[in-house]
Amino acid sequence: MEHVKQYINEHKDRFLHELFGLIRIPSISSVAENKDDMIKAAEYWRKSLREAGCDKTEIFSTDGNPIVYGEKIIDPALPTILVYGHYDVMPVDPVELWESHPFKPEVRNGKIYARGADDDKGQAFMHAKAFELMVKTNTLPCNVKFMIEGEEEVGSMNIGPFCKTHTDLLKSDLILVSDTSMIALNTPSITVGLRGLAYMQVEVTGPNIDLHSGIFGGAVANPANALTKMIASLTDEHGRITIPGFYDDVIEITRHERDEMAKAPFDEAAYKKHLDVDELYGEAGYTTKERTGIRPTLDVNGIWGGYTAEGTKTVLPSKAYAKISMRLVPNQDYVKIGNLFDAHFKAIAPAYVKVKVQALHGGQAYVSPIDTVGYMAASKAIETVLGSKPIPVRSGGSIPIIPQFEEILGVKTILLGFGLESDACHSPNENYPLDNFYKGIETITYFYKYFSEMWK
Repeated sequence: MEHVKQYINEHKDRFLHELFGLIRIPSISSVAENKDDMIKAAEYWRKSLREAGCDKTEIFSTDGNPIVYGEKIIDPALPTILVYGHYDVMPVDPVELWESHPFKPEVRNGKIYARGADDDKGQAFMHAKAFELMVKTNTLPCNVKFMIEGEEEVGSMNIGPFCKTHTDLLKSDLILVSDTSMIALNTPSITVGLRGLAYMQVEVTGPNIDLHSGIFGGAVANPANALTKMIASLTDEHGRITIPGFYDDVIEITRHERDEMAKAPFDEAAYKKHLDVDELYGEAGYTTKERTGIRPTLDVNGIWGGYTAEGTKTVLPSKAYAKISMRLVPNQDYVKIGNLFDAHFKAIAPAYVKVKVQALHGGQAYVSPIDTVGYMAASKAIETVLGSKPIPVRSGGSIPIIPQFEEILGVKTILLGFGLESDACHSPNENYPLDNFYKGIETITYFYKYFSEMWK
């Protein structure tokens, strides 16, 4: 398949130019004022799929952001692959920490720097270009469908209902997703597990208005103080979560499975150096990689209240807030965990404050077997392009819609990700190596070849 490398080399500059056009659209799904940009991003994807070779493209309206669909059916008797991706991105705050404009992509030191460079514009766009390559070179071996949404970063609220009402349209034999990472190009891996997510927001109220901290301090409880104490009590000195019933459904991983996971290379000193931390922290009795892959966690994602602008203002705040996420493992139900959190957080609130708890979004954990045709095709494709057999790993991240796909559409998902831990997804200076982008395109074309051959 020399034509694969040849086509990529001939068109690599155009591929990058077209990706940059998508990245320049500030499609932040959590910001209402960016609604027009969500529509622009959807239209950009529809145009890209049509130009890549889809015979049918359509933008479907939802109660939220639109969903882009495209397809090319070359023979109904052949297998069908459904490609999923998302065009929405995370907010860019704190913007002052970016070394370049988050929506003006730059290439520095062989990496694309921009919001969405990896998650998920860069990775999803690999599929559009791999599809184009196969169509233009008359080597597409199976049917292909695309489903690109704009709400993954806020919980994918509308794609589940969309799947339920369009099951015939989305009928396929496998779902292919690039929205995860691998260890490295020279140590490739395939994600075979994702953690679930329960994302909550809490509000703690003391007095009915902000008060003068000198006049009222010491007489009226400070809700910010109360909130921090409540949050601190959610984990113990061993890093275990204290919510009653939280671990009831956690399935303990066998010693054999833990030993297999330990075969993945991990340099703890380099890890700490990269993060600029002196020590690591987590649940006692587990390694760092186990804590981020097979164990549940609870983290504060944001906390605020009172006066936070420049200078001083001596107030005792009326309210304090926090956003708290819990990453879950297989067999933990995110709705149940959300209810347990709600009950516990209210139970530990002192009498001098009032508490509100809101579940923002969530999803179940997901595990993909390694004995399926999809996994074997992905493994062979990676080994062909990168020269090494990939290691199956479990990711600490969550993609809430993936378990729903299997429940609603009845097919497995292969997580063929090419991101790296160093890509700073969700952080300032998000980046994506050019080598990963181009090698990803090459690998995807081989995946189609091997999957179609194995399917027979």
